[in-house]
Amino acid sequence: MNFTIEVAAEANPLADQTLFHVLQSASSNDQQQVKTGTQQLQNWEKSPGFYSSLQSLLLNKSLPFEVRYLSVIQLKNGIDKYWRKTAANAIKREEKDLIRSKSLESGINEPDRRLALQISIVIAKITRYEYPHDWPDVLDSIIEQLQPSLGGTASSLPISRTLLILLYIVKEFSTARLQRSRASLQSAAPKIVQVVGNIYDRRVKTWITFLTTGGDDEGGALESIELSLLALQVLRRLIVSGYDFPNRHAEIQDIWRILVSHFGQMLPLVHAGSYLLGANPRKLIEKHLVQISKLHVNMVQAHPAGYALLPDSTGLAKAYWSLARRFGETLGSQTPAPSAKIGSDGDAEKVEGPSTMEKLTLKGLLLIRACLKMVFNPAQTFKFQKDEDKEERKTSKELMRSDLLSEEFASEMMETLVTRFFVFTAQDLKEWEEEPDEWEKAQEGGGSDWEFSVRSCSEKLFLELMINYKDMLMQPLLTVFKNVATVQNTEVLLKDSIYAAIGLAAPVLERNPDFDFGYFLNNTLVQEVQISKSGYNILRRRAAVVLGQWLPVKEGLNRPLVYQIFQHLLDKGDRLNDQVVRVTAGRQLRNVVDPFEFAAEPFMPYVSNILGRLMALVEEVELPETKMALLSTTSVIVTRMEQHISPFADQIISLLPPLWDQAGEEYLMKQSILGILSALATSMQAEFRRYHPLIIPLIRSSIEPNSESRVYLLEDALELWSTILSQTPSSDSAEIISLVQFLFPMFEVASETLRKALEITELYIYLIPSEFLTSAALIFNPFGLLLGSVKPEASGTVTNLVELLIRSADRLGGVSAIGNLTQSMISSNLLSTLLSSLHNAYLAHQTTGPNRSQPSINNIVETDYLNICARLAIANPELLISGLEAALQNSELHGGNHQDRIEWLLTEWFSQMDNIGHPAHKKLSCLALTSFLETGQPWILSRLQSLMTVWTDVVTELVVDASLEEGKVDYRDSLVYSDPNAQKPDGPEAPADERRRVLDFEDPVHRIDVRVFIREKLAVAVDKCGGMQIFQREWVRNVDEDVVRAFSALGIV
Repeated sequence: MNFTIEVAAEANPLADQTLFHVLQSASSNDQQQVKTGTQQLQNWEKSPGFYSSLQSLLLNKSLPFEVRYLSVIQLKNGIDKYWRKTAANAIKREEKDLIRSKSLESGINEPDRRLALQISIVIAKITRYEYPHDWPDVLDSIIEQLQPSLGGTASSLPISRTLLILLYIVKEFSTARLQRSRASLQSAAPKIVQVVGNIYDRRVKTWITFLTTGGDDEGGALESIELSLLALQVLRRLIVSGYDFPNRHAEIQDIWRILVSHFGQMLPLVHAGSYLLGANPRKLIEKHLVQISKLHVNMVQAHPAGYALLPDSTGLAKAYWSLARRFGETLGSQTPAPSAKIGSDGDAEKVEGPSTMEKLTLKGLLLIRACLKMVFNPAQTFKFQKDEDKEERKTSKELMRSDLLSEEFASEMMETLVTRFFVFTAQDLKEWEEEPDEWEKAQEGGGSDWEFSVRSCSEKLFLELMINYKDMLMQPLLTVFKNVATVQNTEVLLKDSIYAAIGLAAPVLERNPDFDFGYFLNNTLVQEVQISKSGYNILRRRAAVVLGQWLPVKEGLNRPLVYQIFQHLLDKGDRLNDQVVRVTAGRQLRNVVDPFEFAAEPFMPYVSNILGRLMALVEEVELPETKMALLSTTSVIVTRMEQHISPFADQIISLLPPLWDQAGEEYLMKQSILGILSALATSMQAEFRRYHPLIIPLIRSSIEPNSESRVYLLEDALELWSTILSQTPSSDSAEIISLVQFLFPMFEVASETLRKALEITELYIYLIPSEFLTSAALIFNPFGLLLGSVKPEASGTVTNLVELLIRSADRLGGVSAIGNLTQSMISSNLLSTLLSSLHNAYLAHQTTGPNRSQPSINNIVETDYLNICARLAIANPELLISGLEAALQNSELHGGNHQDRIEWLLTEWFSQMDNIGHPAHKKLSCLALTSFLETGQPWILSRLQSLMTVWTDVVTELVVDASLEEGKVDYRDSLVYSDPNAQKPDGPEAPADERRRVLDFEDPVHRIDVRVFIREKLAVAVDKCGGMQIFQREWVRNVDEDVVRAFSALGIV
């Protein structure tokens, strides 16, 4: 029966029958019913009794599977959200008790494995929250359920479900980060290991006996295989996560011996086969082997010393190597033909996924690599170590070094890796031919892929062997290389594997006097990449890889020859340059041009050809990841060529729009294209302006508020926008100015793009200051909201922009323009926000003792706020004074007279001077405070002692003797720029940097000599007081003599 909810969701009272219908609706095939039912379930999430009702429906086995499954999913999600005591709308204690009381029974007796799995997860999550305080007997109850199985008479379903529950409990605790959770697991581990270990041992003996000797109970044997696998999964996680020092516990040593023994018994069953072994039992036994091997690897990675000290650990590692060596004997093709390995259909066999032997070989390689790390690069820890711990680490290293990692063993491994694991298989060659895109991507690897690939892991192991045994392994490798690396040698696959080793060992070999890679490049490699015989595409690919490995580490190589090789390898017209060869060359070219040694001039003759072939290859390949890798190479070329890329820009730009259209919703591809455009804009500087009509629409489509691509491309588009602004020479580019409208919505406190938006705003103010001064109120409104709401770094950026607008107004319109800007600051409440924060700091600084108040802003932010006040005061003190009056009219500071309002600001300002560290900021405040002398008012003249102290401090810090003649002095302000080009860089200067430099030269901090300024303002103050005698009698006499003496010594007056 279809049930559709017609009434409002909130109107449905929670009852089992109603809940059943809602769950049935939410799990139906009708999308409208699903939507309605899901909404009702969300409304009930916080209702008391909702989750216990879900459990009741789950326990009713007569209900449809879909309803029961959705019930357990909802229950699981609810536990994540609301089970914690501190969670909002947390589940009540009574409901928790009810759910908990039924959980174990529901999981142990559930016949459907899919539901049992989800119930197990539910129980595990509850246990993690509740054990041991609120559910202390949960593990004892589980162990009690497992006890009957030890007699061999219990039903298999409850045992299987109990082990499944236990498995997920152990999983949950083993991933916990809190020490309390891990301690809870460790306290219960010995008892669980004993019980589960016995179950595992008995069950394995049962099915191994059946498979080796026969019997009538085939069903019982299959049941035992399934149960032993579950038990083994529990043991694997528990042994690794449940013990800090597993080697010190007798039960772990016992189960370790049993597992090693069983591994040896199971392997022949799978390898040789058994007439009793069907497909399903074989698969389950293979899973046993993989689980045991995972335990071995997890142990050596998590407890390296513990692994080494467990019984026969070195013998186990050698056994793994023997297995890997046997597997290696099955690898490698004798011919470069892709059909070398013939199947029953006469073609190369298709292998679906790695075989069990390959999986075990990979685990063996991982284990040996971890043993190498244990000896040569042990993990460091801050955890306190007892003497026993240190002794165990020392003993384990010595044991591994003496019993396993001998020089003979290392030599054997190196030889096997190079001659077996590095050689391409017939399957590799077939996939190369049939699926070039996918195969090339798989070979590239990267990240942690080496943990899942035998070839990648063997390469990692080989490199570590070369690093740690270089004195012994280097010469044998070079001997083989010299014998193989001749043009006359046509054993392509062997040469490929040897060259692979030479490439991997580049960091070790590059300083070896016995190996001259330059000679090999000039005399052998360059000839081999030109050979057109069948199979030599393998060597061409390898040449690109080896060059990509050697160029970053070896200086002085013949780079023009290397560029010619890559130009040749990217040539689609050569039949041997198949897609794999060309894509590999395209990828590796990045490593060739990226090193510091790269110079643009030698690369110039090849750029056009290489870029054309690269971009054509981008269009040819299908995988987005491959396209992006090739575009990344293009971006690096553009960046490293710098201004030399300009002649080839049209060639690059012409290919990008079609790629953009082809990308569709592949936004990673579009990000790569935007990255190339940013690199082009940086390299071409002002010349990039001619592409604005083409590029600006791409930016607009990526930043428009309603654009679908905004969420994916905004960050890259902002980077490109910023780069273009930096390189735009003048303000007559209508396209770039049209983007300003999209900037203001980004000034949000929580916006992730705020930092970049502020950076772009700064670039715009330098580019079109008059337009931004005209619309200053639009900027100051969001700026006022940002002040006090963002981190100090972002707040400093905002105040710097306000300062920049004041400086720009001063340059364009003088005091009148700054006055208009001040009115915008008042009308937008920016100035009142700033002054209120300063007043809060003033009040806080008047308090003392243990209960003193803390200001709402720190010293750094306060200095930034005072810098804005200083800019206004230097332009005209009356601007700041009148702005102070107007801004505080409607604030909490409106009371008091005019003098009171300026008095607190001066008090706070003078007290803050000692906290201003930047010389330019300190000088700015000094100039501002000095400018108040123009008023001749008592509120500033009465602070003459504070002024003299500031003058003495600032002048002493900034004024230096610039005279070059002995016996003469020439005191100058070190912050004053005498030449507008003094700060100009020697190399190319971006237009934005030039605009910044010109405006900085006109900054009062860099234009006004502080000594002259003090002298002039003092003269004004003296004149307004009626002369020097009156000035000294009324004001100087109140200054401390030491302060006057120190100031007089400066020679300003």
